[in-house]
Amino acid sequence: MKICLNGIVTEIEGQYIEAICSKSQQNHDVYIVNGYQVSRNYQLNEGDEVYLIEKGMMPDQEVLEAMMVARHTPGVHSKVKQAKVVVAGLGGLGSHIAVSLARTGVGHLLLVDFDVVEPSNLNRQNYSIKHLGLFKTLALKEQLEDINPFIQVDVKTVRVTEENIKELFEAYDIVCEAFDQAEAKAMLVNTVLTELPHIKVVASSGMAGYESANQIQTYKRMSRLYVCGDLQNEAQVGKGLMAPRVQVCAGHQANMVLRLILGEENA
Repeated sequence: MKICLNGIVTEIEGQYIEAICSKSQQNHDVYIVNGYQVSRNYQLNEGDEVYLIEKGMMPDQEVLEAMMVARHTPGVHSKVKQAKVVVAGLGGLGSHIAVSLARTGVGHLLLVDFDVVEPSNLNRQNYSIKHLGLFKTLALKEQLEDINPFIQVDVKTVRVTEENIKELFEAYDIVCEAFDQAEAKAMLVNTVLTELPHIKVVASSGMAGYESANQIQTYKRMSRLYVCGDLQNEAQVGKGLMAPRVQVCAGHQANMVLRLILGEENA
């Protein structure tokens, strides 16, 4: 029987993971078949994609990427690898969106922000004390390269304006809006929808405070516009932005991006 074993087409005897392990000279702790972790006594089928992983060991680059890809549903990674996505604003939403997209394997990310990491960011943004004073673009790029070295991460350390949006974004497929201010959000959404008709926008509205996270949803507002949030709880005096709800909203945005990449256009 032929299977794809750790990225190589291999003829095996027997039908179980156990049979492969018994003939290997290595110790394996994790068994992935077609993107799903299984037990040692799992029965294989012709053409299965199988990865045997030894915990705590660093494989070479080709095998590492193959192992990461193995956790995706078959057929997903090839589409995700070709996608080009902008994350505009790298605060509580954007920093977590970017991390999720990097882990998902989005092949080309553009990170855009003009600000630096400062102490009040640490309550909800994906930065740590060592990043204080660094531009968010550079701090986040460094983190993403540690998470997934097999994607392309570009940065633009600039403020997004009506004048530069077309130049910044026109080579991309999807833009994630992750700004703090309502005026900036509206400017980005309106300008992209008007001037860049090939781009879809995944925006946000309402994730402040500590109300139920179940209020946060994804809505399709127009053919190319999706909005994630509860649409009402804005940050204000007495109602700050806190990590749990911000991250829930970021997850919604990252998941909507993934769905759009895969051709799923319903919210």
